[in-house]
Amino acid sequence: MPGWLIGIISVALLGLLLGVVLTVAAKLFKVKSNPLTDKEREELPGINCGACGYVGCDSYAEALTKQEGVEPNLCTPGGESVARKICEILDIPFSQMLAKHAVLRCAGSLDHTTYVMDWQSVNSCAANKTFYRGRSSCYQACLGYGDCVLACPFDAIQIVNGIAVVNRNRCTGCGICVDVCPNNLFMLTTGEDLVYVACSSHAKGKDTRKGCTTGCIACNRCVKACKFDAITINHNLAVIDQGKCTQCGDCIPVCPVKIIKRIGVPCDD
Repeated sequence: MPGWLIGIISVALLGLLLGVVLTVAAKLFKVKSNPLTDKEREELPGINCGACGYVGCDSYAEALTKQEGVEPNLCTPGGESVARKICEILDIPFSQMLAKHAVLRCAGSLDHTTYVMDWQSVNSCAANKTFYRGRSSCYQACLGYGDCVLACPFDAIQIVNGIAVVNRNRCTGCGICVDVCPNNLFMLTTGEDLVYVACSSHAKGKDTRKGCTTGCIACNRCVKACKFDAITINHNLAVIDQGKCTQCGDCIPVCPVKIIKRIGVPCDD
């Protein structure tokens, strides 16, 4: 028998032997999954967004089964329907959950800001931010390249007039946009958080006005108008304490730059 044929047969037999060994080892050392975990995993949406605080849907399902005290309503993309199904699987009472939505803390559309550079590189907010704080006349404004649009798995964000706009009917509050925005402009809110400040600039009032005609100028009028001490000025920016805010809206009409908004109302209204 030729030597080359002996070599081929030897390799084939070795491969067959290794295959048998691996098959036997896989059966001997196979880790049996928990049926409850499998059922929970089937109900989860599978987008692995991390909004629940775990690495992905598999990790959350495993934690629900193996760890005590893990809430069954942490999957914001799945919403109430998924929470109810998980409660049924675990045979526990349903835990009410508040719908979350992303809100952009910026109203610096092209009606209020301008581009101060002609960026010729990658069309990315993250990339543009690395060069002299970005192309916007306001260093903290939305850069408008749509990193959040590309990252959103629910097509809930679009760029309109140079600024990100969230479609609340599609937004699940997964929080992916919060992580990808280089200017940290997105925040997650619940249905109870109705009034917010659509600005993130900490520049002094006169400097803010140079870059954006609708930025917070820290005039304190909203602070004086609030009867519940829910608004403070923090580093030249009005901040609303949602724990104290009663959503009365008295602060909205007194703001001279119209930067205090109700959630669901477009920033240019």
